Amino acid sequence: MNKVWSELNKTMQTQIKKKDTYKAGIDTLIHLRNQLMETLTSFNEKLSREDFDAIPFINADGYHSKTIAYSIWHIFRIEDIVAHTLISENEQVFFSGNYQERINSPIITTGNELVKEQIAEFSKQLNLKELYTYIFEVKDSTEKIINQLSYDELKKKILDERKEYLKSLNVVSDDKNAIWLIDYWCGKDIRGLIQMPFSRHWIMHIEASLRIKNKIHT
Repeated sequence: MNKVWSELNKTMQTQIKKKDTYKAGIDTLIHLRNQLMETLTSFNEKLSREDFDAIPFINADGYHSKTIAYSIWHIFRIEDIVAHTLISENEQVFFSGNYQERINSPIITTGNELVKEQIAEFSKQLNLKELYTYIFEVKDSTEKIINQLSYDELKKKILDERKEYLKSLNVVSDDKNAIWLIDYWCGKDIRGLIQMPFSRHWIMHIEASLRIKNKIHT
């Protein structure tokens, strides 16, 4: 793992556990996310369309077995779902911004159900310009939500009715590779959600994307 990102993530996790350092922890989190977003922005500036759709580790186990386009979609669909449907209980950016049509996506889900050639085919269909518009909007909206949370709200659990509402949206596939996400998210408090989909999850998929990029350009 990138040492700078890893250290920022560790610092953030320690800071948000204590009331007197919680706000500093949110600042650390946003600093980490800004660094990670710089990497994603550099992909958009430097990589070709073919690079975004390439799947050089198609038969591997792990996050690097995807494409860069898929990884970006996946990070931010998960964040949008968790931030809006589960934490702030409002409409996802994806729906309010009509992003399925704009991105030209055949799915509204996180993409966990897709494998191998399905991932490659999915990636080729995406409008990258609109995908990048979407991810910046999701990032900004999540950070507004996080900045408004009090320390005590971090202990809040996801209520059963919210879990049922999430299921009704069909944004998580009922495929075995995806359906576990609902129990996983809803078993965490808000602090736990900050520590995974909003930080560590980014790191894992962006590092995998860098591995894909390096493989393509060796």
